[in-house]
Amino acid sequence: MAARHAQQRGMRIRMTRRGKAVSGLALTTLVGTALWAWPASGDDHDGHRSEQARPAPSAPEVPAHAAAGHAQATAPRAIPGLSDATRKQIPADSRQVLVVTGQGVDQHDSSVVLYTRAQDSDDWRPGARWAAHNASRGWTKDHRYGDLRSPEGVFTLSDAGGKLAPPEGTKLPYDRNDSFVAHGTGVEGEPLGGAFDYVIAIDYNRVKGSSPLDQRRPMGAQKGGGVWLHVDHDGPTQGCISLKPEVMQELLRTLDPAQHPVIVMGPAGH
Repeated sequence: MAARHAQQRGMRIRMTRRGKAVSGLALTTLVGTALWAWPASGDDHDGHRSEQARPAPSAPEVPAHAAAGHAQATAPRAIPGLSDATRKQIPADSRQVLVVTGQGVDQHDSSVVLYTRAQDSDDWRPGARWAAHNASRGWTKDHRYGDLRSPEGVFTLSDAGGKLAPPEGTKLPYDRNDSFVAHGTGVEGEPLGGAFDYVIAIDYNRVKGSSPLDQRRPMGAQKGGGVWLHVDHDGPTQGCISLKPEVMQELLRTLDPAQHPVIVMGPAGH
């Protein structure tokens, strides 16, 4: 009998230990489940978890066409239609470039656009496009006196003048002089009255810092001179660039020596 009681007691002890083990396993499973289900937050509740164990956030994918569009939108705008060689002739400090584009080497119709850029920017912004005339026989890279062609190239714009008073706000040095009179008729017989009411000297074969009327020719008289921007007389010129009077007034108000204006002139493609 005593042996039977001892056996039963031993069985109860073993069962009790087994029950504790099962209970412990259930508790462990319950706690593990609770921790797995703990809501994520910005706080690190597990002080032993390393940063490397956390998954790195993935960067959003940018479509290729969107990236290209962004690059295009932020890229600075260059002056169109100019060769690299011509662009290199534009002074680095120039922030006003007047581009005169002829319709052809032997044509006398042109268009003019003033491009400007802000200080320390390479983003050139175009202004309005104006119709103009150049020399009756077109263009040349080797201008000679009387050849009836406009010189191609990049030239500074330093001085102005005219028979009329300068428009209010004119910044270029301006010589008002009654000697600004065009005599005779134009190449096609048109009257020249008022052609020199406003002029801006193109610094081709002239002394900068002087009146457009100055006759000095540093490269010699055979290379011509007196090449100006002046008021259009509804016909081609002998070498100058002519624009409507309101355009000349606008240019006189806009061109600023502090922004080192230049003119780039020649036929399209050149």
